[in-house]
Amino acid sequence: MHRLSDEYEALRKTVEEFAREVVAPVIGDLYERGEFPYAIVRQMGEMGLFGLPIPEEYGGMGGDYFALCLALEELARVDSSVSITLEAAVSLGAMPIYRFGTPEQREKWLPELASGRMLGAFGLTEPGGGSDVPGGMRTTATLDGGEWVINGTKAFITNSGTDITGVVGVAAITGRTESGKPEISTILVPSGTPGFTVSKKYSKVGWSASDTRELSFSDCRVPEANLLGERGRGYAQFLQTLDEGRVAIAALSVGLAQGCVDECLKYVRERRAFGHPIGHYQAIQFKIADMEVRAHTARLAYYHAAEKMLAGEPFKKEAAIAKLVSSNAAMDNARDATQVFGGYGFMNEYPVGRFYRDAKILEIGEGTSEVQRMLIARQLGLADL
Repeated sequence: MHRLSDEYEALRKTVEEFAREVVAPVIGDLYERGEFPYAIVRQMGEMGLFGLPIPEEYGGMGGDYFALCLALEELARVDSSVSITLEAAVSLGAMPIYRFGTPEQREKWLPELASGRMLGAFGLTEPGGGSDVPGGMRTTATLDGGEWVINGTKAFITNSGTDITGVVGVAAITGRTESGKPEISTILVPSGTPGFTVSKKYSKVGWSASDTRELSFSDCRVPEANLLGERGRGYAQFLQTLDEGRVAIAALSVGLAQGCVDECLKYVRERRAFGHPIGHYQAIQFKIADMEVRAHTARLAYYHAAEKMLAGEPFKKEAAIAKLVSSNAAMDNARDATQVFGGYGFMNEYPVGRFYRDAKILEIGEGTSEVQRMLIARQLGLADL
């Protein structure tokens, strides 16, 4: 897979051109105003990007998860807000319904989600939770007269409050095991359901053109049939979803890291100092060389994780490695790109300013760097020593 097939390369090139020609000219203004890119999302839907890994019978493109990753990387080379909107809509919104949903749930939700006309979200993180998902969960769902009654709060939920958000998968405690551990299940809650309240958008450091909100549920009632998969399997579903999502976030991170290289290569040919383009100086050359090495190495890491995933082999360790290496590469490259640009790198009108603001969350979202190290150590058999 390290050499792309003709089909993968055609997709990559198509998304690259879209990002350069459609996203790049307008995203800076949208980002500055914190405005969700509805027109861009609509065009991405028309291109079939939201349905890349979803079968054709449900309105998708019949591709695979690696195709989605290639699209995420190319979008993130220009802007991460657009890329994370696609990533969350597919890997967190649509894929759990495809993986675990009933035939009725798939037929109801997937065609609209695959078209991009509707966005899905996944309500997992809570204000007091963070990495300790089962220990920090307080949201509950109890059965009453054939309906789930949901109470609780979710934090940092992407795509949860747009005009086209249609459904949120909500992880909730639906009971206790004999040992007292929480039984976690996932329940689908349509937007607009009474008792389901979406807060104002967060004021964020980065990803300013994406939608992130807090959600609250107060005696929110949905049919019992809205349970996603088996009762009590919500945490296991979440773990599988995150393993795949980490490969996707790694691809996004590689895109940001490569975008930093792209912008620097253009800038160092134009900017002059002491009688030469600044790319003439070895200090700049070495900095950009290191940036390219990071992006290249991180790309190989996520390609390898995706290859194992598509082959049906265990890939938890490889996904964690890819997420850790690529998010580090994004952060390091964003810092170095800002340094290369000097004062202009601190201006939001230049893409590297956005890249710098966007990079840090990649070391936090969908599993912090510390969690990735824990997972890698566990896969090496060190946890039981």
